[in-house]
Amino acid sequence: MTKGMPGIVKVMLALATVGVAVATFFGLRGCEASRSGFGKDGTVTARIAGRTFHLEPALDDATRNKGLGGRTEIAADGGMIFVFREPMVQEFVMRDCPIPIDIAFLDDLGRVLAMHEMQPEAPRGADERADVPQENWKYENRLKRYSSRFAARFAIELRAGTLRSLHVRPGDVVRFDYEALKAAAR
Repeated sequence: MTKGMPGIVKVMLALATVGVAVATFFGLRGCEASRSGFGKDGTVTARIAGRTFHLEPALDDATRNKGLGGRTEIAADGGMIFVFREPMVQEFVMRDCPIPIDIAFLDDLGRVLAMHEMQPEAPRGADERADVPQENWKYENRLKRYSSRFAARFAIELRAGTLRSLHVRPGDVVRFDYEALKAAAR
């Protein structure tokens, strides 16, 4: 097929073929890396007001329910990202959380819908044991609710005071791999 072609055309055709192969290889590798959405340590990298955070993903009901409950500290660049199967109005509580936590609710595109500075609740009383449904219900009913106000797909919890110090406001956009996390939600 290339017998009658001048030498320069053969060289250009070869270079073009190699160029397409290299671009395809690196392009596909780039897509695979960005599709994963998770770092080697299993965290999700998010950019909030120009700062990088490494967030633990909460992708299933059990992890979303536990959240950061029981934690006594949150790293300055850490926290948790909650991913919901479908956007809907969400309500969070400070269940068994001994430290204050910031929360931002986000839509499908990472836009901040609502934010709260959540404060710790009084510890469970002797008649509010988690392993006794009627007693646990009493505890759950007294917890303050923090609402997304609008249909949220994600929620991010950070160390208390972080959102204020970064001057985050409703309408701001948090950057991370939205599609990879939506696909991973169970």
